[in-house]
Amino acid sequence: METYKKDQHGSFSLPEPGNSQKDEMGSYNYKMFSLFNRKFKITEAEPPKDVKLVFYKFSDGGPHMMADQLQRFLVLHQDELDCTLEEAEKIMEEVINRRHHLTRYSRLSLNLDDFFHFLLCDDLNGSITSQVHHDMSAPLSQYFIYTGHNSYLTGNQFSSDCSEVPIVKALQRGVRVIELDLWPGSSKDEILVLHGRTLTTPVPLIKCLKSIRDYAFTRSPYPVIITLEDHLTPDLQSKVAEMVTQTFGVMLYYPESDSLVQFPSPESLKHRIIISTKPPKEYLESNGIKQKGALSPGGRNSSDEDEEASGIPDPAAELEADDWVSIEMNIA
Repeated sequence: METYKKDQHGSFSLPEPGNSQKDEMGSYNYKMFSLFNRKFKITEAEPPKDVKLVFYKFSDGGPHMMADQLQRFLVLHQDELDCTLEEAEKIMEEVINRRHHLTRYSRLSLNLDDFFHFLLCDDLNGSITSQVHHDMSAPLSQYFIYTGHNSYLTGNQFSSDCSEVPIVKALQRGVRVIELDLWPGSSKDEILVLHGRTLTTPVPLIKCLKSIRDYAFTRSPYPVIITLEDHLTPDLQSKVAEMVTQTFGVMLYYPESDSLVQFPSPESLKHRIIISTKPPKEYLESNGIKQKGALSPGGRNSSDEDEEASGIPDPAAELEADDWVSIEMNIA
């Protein structure tokens, strides 16, 4: 069916057939309601002023940057003193292959947009090196920690699958706090990880624990904190304690005393697993105990599991699992 659009005189003219048309500027015209056109244009973010200044500085004011100029940028501006011309050529080749696949054989340099694309590529131009430059000997409570929430979910919180795979991926990204929600299974000794009272499909706890053991320190040697949201009976709690002890062995951190004056440091906790938990909500409710959020370092009350911006509480206060949420350790 042919469609019409209104011309400048107010009448309707017959356009050329076709559902959409692309002009020379990369814009697309889509016919709406069989009468009018709506125009969308795909644009890339423009390089900011400081990027432009650096590009033209090292390209000697020209519109293209050659391999030797890119090497000079990496050595002088990025402080990558060991960068060779061959490495710069490989970086340039990779950027051209990604952005100019059809014309890659005829391109021997980077334009401004190519250079901007290179700066934003984590695999080609990582923004932070793996070397730690902060003092890691202060108490753990003085750091921000990279934290996960419902770390076992593969998708949404209502109907997705629970799996150990998202936990592995989180640890490979450098996440240092993993949250597991523990619920009893259908059999007597079964312990499952799932988002309670939803349609999420469970994963056995032992799978999650073994994945944490195997991948905890692939990205960083600093401690991994496992937050357990416990909905178990006392018998199943004892079984969890046994599973955790057997799975982690000497990796598991045990406090030297029941009352800590201050937290140990990240440096002293390298390659250690810390367990953070609290009494089940069901137990607290049955005993008439009202849960209160602990004070964050800013003096505000932390809410329950939906509050993801609280800090680590004072070590003298009761350590609740939710109090570990949303803190990012400086492991750069």
